[in-house]
Amino acid sequence: MNITILTLFPEMFEGFKTNSIMKRALGKGVATINVVNIRDYTKDKYGRTDTPPIGGGAGLIEKCQPIVDALKANKKEGSHVILMSPRGETYSQKKAESYAKLDDLIIICGHYEGIDERVNSYVDELISIGDYVLTGGEIPAMGIADSVIRLLDGAITADSLKDESFNNDLLEYPQYTEPYEYDGQMVPDILYSGNHTAIDKWRRKQSLLLTKKHRPDLFEKLTLSKADLKLLKEAEIDETPKWELDALEKGKKFIHNS
Repeated sequence: MNITILTLFPEMFEGFKTNSIMKRALGKGVATINVVNIRDYTKDKYGRTDTPPIGGGAGLIEKCQPIVDALKANKKEGSHVILMSPRGETYSQKKAESYAKLDDLIIICGHYEGIDERVNSYVDELISIGDYVLTGGEIPAMGIADSVIRLLDGAITADSLKDESFNNDLLEYPQYTEPYEYDGQMVPDILYSGNHTAIDKWRRKQSLLLTKKHRPDLFEKLTLSKADLKLLKEAEIDETPKWELDALEKGKKFIHNS
């Protein structure tokens, strides 16, 4: 897919495009990112893209003409155009998944005190990344591009995407690395049991518990299976369930001894 970003500050995207997963994905041709400088399209004789608001008020407002001309010059048939705006729908993993199915996505970054109201009529969708104020739409645009590109085939391994947070409205289960003991905290023995069925069950329980504790808004959306309800009931009793004890017993030779 192609992502085009319309911005007044294209230099902000240089590091974004040349590091980590983005660099590999772009290098492999999984996606392309086209950063367009809105200033290149202004017809103002002084090269300005902003002006004080009509009727008075604080700050400067981005002009309609440079943004719309930049959009028209870069829009293709089938392009989906979004504008970063506090009026917009709050961005989510589900929205990222929908964008990953597109061939061409255009993101318009606002800046200063806002943009000419008439720009809104040229876009397909308004998107917000949360109820707080940033100096411009560049950082949100990077977040959207990152979240979309990593979902594309070939960007990262399929297994890495399988159990991530927000998949199926669940937070991801806890992850651990060696050493077994660090500063008095131990890796759960079940992860050394070698019993992958039991490990998956344990991880499912932890995802449910973490989501319930930290994101009750997501937890309320879940359709819990009988198995999920049983796992939650086990957690209330606060005793190691039989299936976990059996897995630990059979996997003693794998379990790390501190």
